[in-house]
Amino acid sequence: MKLNLKNPIVFFDLETTGINVTSDRIVEIAIIKVHPNGDEEEKSMRINPTIPIPKDSSKIHKIFDEDIKDAPTFKEVGKEIAKFIEGCDLAGFNSNRFDIPLLAEEFIRADVDIDMRKRRMIDVQTIFHKMEQRTLVAAYKFYCNESLENAHAAMADTKATYEVLKAQLDKYDDLENDMDYLNKFSTHHKHADFLGRIIFNKKNEEVINFGKYKGETVESVFAKDPGYYSWLQKADFPLYTKKVFTEIKLRGFNK
Repeated sequence: MKLNLKNPIVFFDLETTGINVTSDRIVEIAIIKVHPNGDEEEKSMRINPTIPIPKDSSKIHKIFDEDIKDAPTFKEVGKEIAKFIEGCDLAGFNSNRFDIPLLAEEFIRADVDIDMRKRRMIDVQTIFHKMEQRTLVAAYKFYCNESLENAHAAMADTKATYEVLKAQLDKYDDLENDMDYLNKFSTHHKHADFLGRIIFNKKNEEVINFGKYKGETVESVFAKDPGYYSWLQKADFPLYTKKVFTEIKLRGFNK
């Protein structure tokens, strides 16, 4: 089934040094941009993460330090990537919980000004888990009736994710071929940041989703505990989460 698109959508996958959004780095990114008329563009590049790749990670994606020693850093290619995905919705497999938050971190570290919160975010894994509860390899076999060769290679996973979404739309009559619908269906909660440390309540207020103040609005916590903001900025949170807390803090000054 051809995707019903109002905007271009980019399917992407990251291979990384690990699974910590705060401290790990991208070593490879693969992107397929699908235009509303069905035209497709591909971009794939390896990236020097500027830190050693752990052996356990290299065993999974088969990328070693020697392979990327002459590759550009993300700071060198960040603007090129941002330009390629400009104005596009975002899609991936487990992308809402990992790929998008990590990519946002890399953009911040590279001083690339891009607001990814304005994009629709289609997480094919979330759709899959709500419908069937499987992994990407099983999803590809289940929906496309093919074996996923070269799994954990970024472009292979990216292409498989794109094919799985189209097959999901073919299979489920109650899934709408509409990016607004799929954006909502792919999301468990409405987040203010990417990892869900800050969520919105029914009044559309930002609420803390962790720790001793879980369930309380950010503004109310900042008002009663002035030192909490300073603690947040020093704690091991993603840069993007800290950025959202700062935006809320500054908004309070303007009231």
